[in-house]
Amino acid sequence: MSTSSSYNPDVLTCLANLSSDEVFTPPKVANQILDMLPERIWRDKNARFLDLACKSGVFLREIVKRLDKGLERIIPDRQKRLNHIFRNQVFGIGITELTSLLSRRSVYCSKSANGKYSVSESFDNPQGNIRLKRIAHSWEKDRCVFCGASQTEYDRGKELETHAYEFIHTEKPEEIFNMKFDVIVGNPPYQLGSDGGTRDIPIYNKFVDQAKKLNPRFLSMIIPSRWMAGGLGLSEFRRTMLEDKRIRRLVDYERMDQVFPGVDFEGGVCFFLWDRDNEGDCAVTTICGDETVGPVPRDLSEHDVFVRDIRGLKILRKVQSASEASITDILSVDKEFGWTSNFEGFHEKQRPNDVALHYNRKGKRLVGWINRKDVDKSPHLIDTWKVMVPQAYGERGARPAMVLGPSFVVSSPSVCTQTFLFFYVSSKAKANSLNSYLRTRFFRFLVSLRKITQHATRSTYTWVPQQAWNRTWTDEALYKKYGLTEDDISFIESRIRPMGGNDE
Repeated sequence: MSTSSSYNPDVLTCLANLSSDEVFTPPKVANQILDMLPERIWRDKNARFLDLACKSGVFLREIVKRLDKGLERIIPDRQKRLNHIFRNQVFGIGITELTSLLSRRSVYCSKSANGKYSVSESFDNPQGNIRLKRIAHSWEKDRCVFCGASQTEYDRGKELETHAYEFIHTEKPEEIFNMKFDVIVGNPPYQLGSDGGTRDIPIYNKFVDQAKKLNPRFLSMIIPSRWMAGGLGLSEFRRTMLEDKRIRRLVDYERMDQVFPGVDFEGGVCFFLWDRDNEGDCAVTTICGDETVGPVPRDLSEHDVFVRDIRGLKILRKVQSASEASITDILSVDKEFGWTSNFEGFHEKQRPNDVALHYNRKGKRLVGWINRKDVDKSPHLIDTWKVMVPQAYGERGARPAMVLGPSFVVSSPSVCTQTFLFFYVSSKAKANSLNSYLRTRFFRFLVSLRKITQHATRSTYTWVPQQAWNRTWTDEALYKKYGLTEDDISFIESRIRPMGGNDE
């Protein structure tokens, strides 16, 4: 028989994802995550495993395979061994009716744990140890107090999924199974549309925090990498993750589609191993395309955000050794003049006492006019020369990247909507010098170390030092100033593409 005719594909490699934030874990990735656990765990007949967000059942299926092999000598009879594993060692929580059925089919080979074709003889109920309980959101002022979901969006009838996931909709997760777990694994849902789909809120952080409450020996999960430097409402989660010395391994993919083919979710994805009884540095592996760097021992708490690639961190250290002022000292805040991006309170033709208002419509940079007396917020910045840059610019993990949209010089007097951040100086000559700096690879590389999504907020520029605004800045001059090596320069230029003087 030929190889092709005997090929028996794993059905779990062929499943289409539910959505961009509820994605099935490929078996290969599930095994990479399980490989981080100590080998001895598979020979422990008393170890308990929990998948906190079952979708396809792949984690539990692969755990059963490993336990089946590891316990051969301890429980020689295979059916007794499997019965013991199914009954006493593997547990899961489904996230929807569909995924709970799929998970039971993957683990028990039957949608019912006690069905005729189930490989387990341990259960007298159809759910087995993979449970699904419909949970109601707990509404308070139109928000769920547990997950932050909008009542308008998610207060649904019984015929629809409410996405009130059991594991995070309780203050006492230990009461779900009334037992302690040695290992918790999972690929939780990533986000919820909070305001009618106009704003997404992350929820994967809530699964991580809840899992830690159960205090397992080991916790290993796969989550978006956005938490490392950004994400709505993730500041506290980021701080606790970076300060947690029990995170001993971290594998970070800069592109999500390398892990989940066909999924376009900016910022990449990572998985980690949390080891309750062992503290220390974290072994970090960074993967971008065909390039793998690490594992490298890292102190995750070195900065307030996580620099994903050790080579970038080494360059940052050289720049920071100069102890120069941050360019954020001359950078506007979000909505500096108080107007959102859809502001309409201006006119198209200039009138007496008007100042230019810069805004964007359908991707086009435009200029309107507004009376000076109508600028109520930050009027002291009206008469500055400005270098403006769009707050949002996304490339979905492109390498080399532009990082920022094209900057441009704006004469005094001027204002803008929330579409732009701006740097402000006192003259045209200084503005032109500043603009030349923004367009260097060096500048945009330092921004990229803190920019993990399309939005570049004010804090994204924290690590960029100020310069003297009396010359045209070039990469060559900046590389020399900070003593960068050929390897440093090659790394920067492999990540950041040049920006010409007329990029639009």
